[in-house]
Amino acid sequence: MPQLIDVLLLLALPASGKSEVRRYLAHLTPEQCRDQFHIGPTAQLDDYPYVHLMRRVSQELRKRGLNGVFFTSDEQPMQQPLDWGTLIELLNEDFDDLTHRRRPAPASAAEWLFARFDAARAKVGAPPAFSSLPAEARAALARALEAECAELLRDKSAGIPESLDGKTVVIEFARGGPDGAVPPLPKPLGYRYSLAQLSDEILARASILYVWVTPEESRRKNTERTDPNDPGSILHHGVPMAVMLGDYGVDDMSWLIEHADHPDTVKVETRGRTYHLPVARFDNRTDKTTFVRNDRAQWTPEQIAAIDAGLRGALEQLVKVGKA
Repeated sequence: MPQLIDVLLLLALPASGKSEVRRYLAHLTPEQCRDQFHIGPTAQLDDYPYVHLMRRVSQELRKRGLNGVFFTSDEQPMQQPLDWGTLIELLNEDFDDLTHRRRPAPASAAEWLFARFDAARAKVGAPPAFSSLPAEARAALARALEAECAELLRDKSAGIPESLDGKTVVIEFARGGPDGAVPPLPKPLGYRYSLAQLSDEILARASILYVWVTPEESRRKNTERTDPNDPGSILHHGVPMAVMLGDYGVDDMSWLIEHADHPDTVKVETRGRTYHLPVARFDNRTDKTTFVRNDRAQWTPEQIAAIDAGLRGALEQLVKVGKA
């Protein structure tokens, strides 16, 4: 029986092909995923829905003449860099709910999410976003966003299976730093910081699949994929160019791999512990993934062979490193 990857951290710059990799694997049979890619049926976590809600919160607050809290405008990076850690804390909670099969059922999904954001911010040393709002403004914000928060909650609960036995948990996020920065990136930027914020329960089980593209290619593909009519979509959302340059102009994954204690690992030091996470790069610098956005009937044998070989080699490496 092939060894399955337990927790897969799917990491890359925006628009690098992470979502297309997930979509491609979803088109395979369970037997193919297990036997050829060491992936069981997946439970998936992603911080992008929280980023989208942060932008929606900011839009609604600005409409009311208030500080946007998370974003000063739709085109700018987040105001508080520690929110990179806030997002990780939310993923930690989602992973804990997943492993314990908890499906929250609050009276108000918006108020539930506001409280989660403030608690996550407190854990990383950032000020609260919601408890300091005037009561009337907070109530109006909750009414405006209740439907969207309820949808996020429904999706979260629907993604929790009755058992994780034989499954692979996929956790997706993107991190980086400003264009021109030279690693090591300072906290709270980059993967070094965000990986260290992951819970011990995740780190003890995790391997990293890094979808490798250049920042320039990331920016090109981001522009190409953007659908302004579908801003909350995992597959079609676009990142503003100021954010692409300010937050994702570079990333530190190559630096982390080069400075690891052991080959093909990333060293994570946190809370008095050291983890060596197996890591493999799926080389997408020559685009192997964009075709996956098309209807399945349009995929060519050559395209399938290229993505198949690249993913299979990378995931096989993760399993070998994990056994070593």
